[in-house]
Amino acid sequence: MALAGVRVIELAGLAPAPFCGMILADFGAKVIRVDRTKVAASMDTQARGKRSVAINLKTAEGVALLRKLCVQSDVVLEPYRKGVMEKLGLGPAELLMENPRLIYARLTGYGQTGSYATAAGHDINYLAMSGLLSRLGRSGEKPYAPLNLLADFAGGGLTCALGIVLALLERTKSGKGQVIDASMVEGAAYTGSFIWKSRSIGLWDRSRGENMLDSGAPFYDTYQTSDGKYMAVGAIEPQFYNQLLQGLELNTGDLPPQMSFDDWPELRRIFTQRFASKTQADWSRIFDGTDACVTPVLTFEQVSSHPHNQERGSFVKDSSGQESPRPAPVLSRTPAEPGLGSSPDPGEHTVEVLEEYGFASSEIDKMVAAGVVECSAVKAKL
Repeated sequence: MALAGVRVIELAGLAPAPFCGMILADFGAKVIRVDRTKVAASMDTQARGKRSVAINLKTAEGVALLRKLCVQSDVVLEPYRKGVMEKLGLGPAELLMENPRLIYARLTGYGQTGSYATAAGHDINYLAMSGLLSRLGRSGEKPYAPLNLLADFAGGGLTCALGIVLALLERTKSGKGQVIDASMVEGAAYTGSFIWKSRSIGLWDRSRGENMLDSGAPFYDTYQTSDGKYMAVGAIEPQFYNQLLQGLELNTGDLPPQMSFDDWPELRRIFTQRFASKTQADWSRIFDGTDACVTPVLTFEQVSSHPHNQERGSFVKDSSGQESPRPAPVLSRTPAEPGLGSSPDPGEHTVEVLEEYGFASSEIDKMVAAGVVECSAVKAKL
């Protein structure tokens, strides 16, 4: 795989950092999640392909151990607020001094500098600070945050993974590591570059929810079907819009012009009434094979059985039968091979990993006895 041979130390966190670690693991990196001791179970639902070491960072020995793991690795991924790692003596200045090739990725909400650098926050706050939240929502309604995707995962985990891969590529030329300051505010804003840069061409002249791509246009929206399901419509270009009308059995001459903003409410009323006359399956049969840009809104239960997704193998099942998306993008020569085993328990691989990093069995036994590390021995023996 593309990242085979890359060692990653991921300090346990929530949502964005685990997603970043999962991406790296899916594409071949050896990702070791460092969990706290005395934790019954991990909240990491994005742990496929990872291994777990449980270290007590409240002890000097535990901090020293983590330091050894970090300086013998290629990447450190840490999700803490500014200053936490420095207090432990594990900041990038210290670790890069020992391992100048280390990539030290810091994934936080507000970044490492600025007046909010030490402030708490979540996806909705970062999205708000990026400017994007002000543009999300229907006309006349308050701004609406669509799940926690844009800041946590697109602007956070995915952007941080890109930064790590870029730094690894650059290291092949310079031989040097570097620090990645991944701010979810800036990552979300960067993800929204199209919105920022398209204001000058008239795409976002109107208020929230009244533009072509933000639910303002009746030809770029969702419609309920007679069986309570939904169809998604994205017929922007005239040739696609004409195919939409054909499928709906509507005549262009009986309708107002497509781009007549004032007539959009009336067009939406007509489309709503027409879509409500048939089931989702009916509309799918009508529009499949056309360029009307009309597709069913698939539920999690439907998505893997759709013929297109089924043909591509777009979703995979783990050892427990749980379904999730296949890693993307697909590489032709070195594709990802996601781990399909169960997620690791905290400390499940402590002994195995420490032995790989050169620790003798006697040293490991002493650390276990002293409570410096923990090993989830029951599952590890299975």
